Amino acid sequence: MEGNQIMILIAMVIYMAIVIGIGLVYAKKANKSSENYYLGGRSLGPWVTAMSAEASDMSGWLLMGLPGVAYWCGLADAAWTAIGLAVGTYINWLIVSKRLRRYSIRANNAITLPKFFSNRFREKNKVIMTLAALFILIFFTVYASSCFVTCGKLFATLFGLDYKLMMIVGAVFVLVYTILGGFLAESASDFMQAIVMISALVIIVVMATVKAGGPAAVIENAKAIPGFLDFFGLATPATEVVNDVATQVVEAGKPVFGEAAEYGFLSIASCMAWGLGYFGMPQVLLRFMAIRKEGELKMSRRIAMVWVVISLAVAVFIGLVGRQLFPTAHLTKSGAENIFITLTTSFFSTGIGPIFAGFIMAGILAATISSSDSYLLIAASAFAKNIFQGVAKKNATDKQVMLVTRITLLVIAIIGVIIALDENSVIFSIVSFAWAGFGATFGPLMLFSLFWKRTTRAGAVAGMVSGAGMVFLWKLVLNPLGGAFGIYELLPAFIFSSIVIVVVSLLTKKPSKEIEDDFDAVVAGKVEETVVAE
Repeated sequence: MEGNQIMILIAMVIYMAIVIGIGLVYAKKANKSSENYYLGGRSLGPWVTAMSAEASDMSGWLLMGLPGVAYWCGLADAAWTAIGLAVGTYINWLIVSKRLRRYSIRANNAITLPKFFSNRFREKNKVIMTLAALFILIFFTVYASSCFVTCGKLFATLFGLDYKLMMIVGAVFVLVYTILGGFLAESASDFMQAIVMISALVIIVVMATVKAGGPAAVIENAKAIPGFLDFFGLATPATEVVNDVATQVVEAGKPVFGEAAEYGFLSIASCMAWGLGYFGMPQVLLRFMAIRKEGELKMSRRIAMVWVVISLAVAVFIGLVGRQLFPTAHLTKSGAENIFITLTTSFFSTGIGPIFAGFIMAGILAATISSSDSYLLIAASAFAKNIFQGVAKKNATDKQVMLVTRITLLVIAIIGVIIALDENSVIFSIVSFAWAGFGATFGPLMLFSLFWKRTTRAGAVAGMVSGAGMVFLWKLVLNPLGGAFGIYELLPAFIFSSIVIVVVSLLTKKPSKEIEDDFDAVVAGKVEETVVAE
């Protein structure tokens, strides 16, 4: 390992030590009870709520996946996806956060998403809770694997080490950290990591733009590539198969592109549909439930939106400027996701520069840790709290629940590692599938649960199953057919789930008076006095 690489590694180790320190600080408080471990005792302030929600949401996808999309095929896909995410973030904070915080208290002080849905419909046989927990396990295992892929790519690219070994090391680190501190440690470190992430993005985009000759030069270079700077067109790299991987052709030292592809309404709708995912994203929704005061959500919304807009815009632009500075550095779709790393290591290669590079690289590590610990913790809580204690062993003690949680964390991590073994995995693709799964399974149900009193338990069950089922059907069977079926699976699945919820709810007996009274109390804001400890 060369001197520069050693300096980068030292900086990253220092960063990881700080993160572990946070876990140790909060470990004692987190382990007092399962409520503290899973939801932090509803004690988050507005800044931590906002920053941890967005950091856990964006993951390494923000620093690697999104710039990679912009680098590979230009502005359209990346920009419309970013716009959809920004709009979805705002609407989620605006209309869902306050009512969910209030309703989760009314719903017998629910501290997990499956428990909220189950208590919302006052079910006795826990069908909703079991199904919700199973879906969370499935999709968060896939989601966690995308974070492990990020770890593997990061360390393999930086240090020239074996991808699989580095991916496993990253997974072990995240697992140990999550077991230590639970939700409070996760949220506190996510706050710090959100700052690291946005700082890293801004520093690199400024340096890259200056190196490229300014924004005008970046734009001129992008215009020279057919469809690269179009909102309604898409650049198409000319590729050939090399070692079973589609690789961009290079001629005379320049990457070759074909004619720009058409980019119509369906393509835009497909990318904008990413915003729908927020309504069903457990790691974000839990922050709404965990904030200490409902009135602080307005400030949190403003903080979150500033962070999201800046981060998404900068991430997209990094892909564009990266294509100018390093046009042939990454010739595969998977490799394109390393452009942020390439820019960073090239700018900080002399003197004490590698130390700064290490801390900036920690931005990717920060994004990965902040997401994967959320995914692992929520998935483990879904099984331990909702299936083990909620269904299988209702008299389980807190100590038993915590033990099952840690065992579940280990199992999920192992499965995630197995999924992430392929080093040609594209982070963006893995995330998009898991995002669609959560968005379609829980998004429509969340909105109807909070805003439509006529929603029934049968409608809730049918909506979850149909949404999740449609994601798999559309992705695996219909999407390969192309044409209109090429649209992102979240959109048709979200619509289908919504229709099913409405139809089944109208065809079944209306909710009981107790359920309707709960809904009316939440709408009227009369909930604090009804809190019942679990």
